[in-house]
Amino acid sequence: MNGDAPAPAPSAPASQPQQNQPVHSPTKQGRKFDLLDTIVGFSKFIPSVQKPLYKQSFNTRMMWVGVALLAYLILSHITVIGVDKDKVPNVGYIEIVLGASFGSMMTLGIGPIVTAGIILQLLVGSKIINLDMSKPDSRKKFQSTSKVLAVVFAVVESIAYVSFGALGPVAPGPTMALVMAQLALGGLIVILLDDLVSKWGFGSGISLFIAAGVGNQIFIRVLSPFTVGCEALNFQSCIPNEANAPIGLLWNSVIGVFGGDLTAVLLSSVPILSTIGVFLLIVYVQGIRVEVPLAFSALRGFGRNWSLKLFYTSNVPVILTTALLANLQLMSSFGMSLNPETGYMCSILGCVNPANNNTPVDGVLYYLSSPGSGGGILVDIIGGVFVNQELLRILTYAVFLTVGSIIFSVFWMSTAGMDAKTVAGQIQGVGLQIPGYRRDPRIIESVLNRYIPHLAVLGGFFVGLLAAFADTIGAIGTGTGILLTVMIVYNYYEELRNQDLEGAHPIFRKMLGA
Repeated sequence: MNGDAPAPAPSAPASQPQQNQPVHSPTKQGRKFDLLDTIVGFSKFIPSVQKPLYKQSFNTRMMWVGVALLAYLILSHITVIGVDKDKVPNVGYIEIVLGASFGSMMTLGIGPIVTAGIILQLLVGSKIINLDMSKPDSRKKFQSTSKVLAVVFAVVESIAYVSFGALGPVAPGPTMALVMAQLALGGLIVILLDDLVSKWGFGSGISLFIAAGVGNQIFIRVLSPFTVGCEALNFQSCIPNEANAPIGLLWNSVIGVFGGDLTAVLLSSVPILSTIGVFLLIVYVQGIRVEVPLAFSALRGFGRNWSLKLFYTSNVPVILTTALLANLQLMSSFGMSLNPETGYMCSILGCVNPANNNTPVDGVLYYLSSPGSGGGILVDIIGGVFVNQELLRILTYAVFLTVGSIIFSVFWMSTAGMDAKTVAGQIQGVGLQIPGYRRDPRIIESVLNRYIPHLAVLGGFFVGLLAAFADTIGAIGTGTGILLTVMIVYNYYEELRNQDLEGAHPIFRKMLGA
């Protein structure tokens, strides 16, 4: 032996990949993840609220919730420069669902956030975008992509609203550009406020803003003693008289009782009673749950129950479904033209009556809108204006809400870390296991799979059905609005009860029964 090292093997030609070496081809899947990485990179340039560096006290977190809510309500009453508030179309249903106030800085409401969520949910749920939501990195990409899409939709929707006359006539040129910029800025502020509530407060800003809008409307519709044409600087116009009744249904009921008008009493009382009935029904259904018994692996004889609610995905499915419906109704208003024979404004999706707050009268718009002429079918029956065509409308509206809620419920379960695999990992992470079985997340997952997928479907079905039922009987604030508000308040109540109330204000402790 000469001690020389063996000669190296000849290398493969540069034009050919070596054996057993990965071939880096621009696969379709690679392009998808490259796109997501690019979007995540863009998200770093979007203003955001950073998480607190230390644990916040209960009172501090409640303070930030109040700050976000107050800011939202103030901006809802600031009219956009360049828009005539008196000429803004009446879109009350859309305002409730999107937590918006047309003509103000909050014209877009939560629309950009929800629309971005809908599209991203569909892409992830259909595997067009392949993300494993059980992994922290995938969830981070999902959140970053959702934020970027929300900003994009804030810009797109602001342009669309102004261009297609959703805010009434706007002068072209610099004024139109100024209005678009203000709407887009309002959309960005909502995104930041939602971020503030979720990181520094409790719950979700989306839910909070919807509940605030609906609660405000219910309060005015039931208790306001002023007239419809009340003006802030003209107190005389706010005083009710025989020709101009008060807005509040409670006062109208009292007037009907003293006037001996039974029909007026019923017409005023039915919406209030419907709202109370829906409230009690939802509170009852919220308590339906499945209890999965668990035991601590390190402490024999100790355990707890893991609760799985019937409304497993909460009110998210009906929010997404009604937001989709609201966007559909809003888009249908673009490009409408006047039918001189009927006086209706019509588009490819149907016609609306501009003389009656743009109420749908035919086409797809009619069959996908809330049944009744404004107060629900019970008011129509009492008033003698109910028609048999409303029965088909009730069916189509209920089918749309229930099917849409089921689909979004299943997607939300899969993408929000609520599937059986993710929950099983959480259970094992806190040291719990199924009694009588070895400590294995696959066993926990198999047990949870008996319940979670079915609860996602059933929960979506019932939440959609309840929303349709509440809309049909004419609950104040729209049935969907009161349903969302009750569920939001109930969820807030449960979340707050699970917090450390040691340093909470005595008022909160008393309200939460602590």
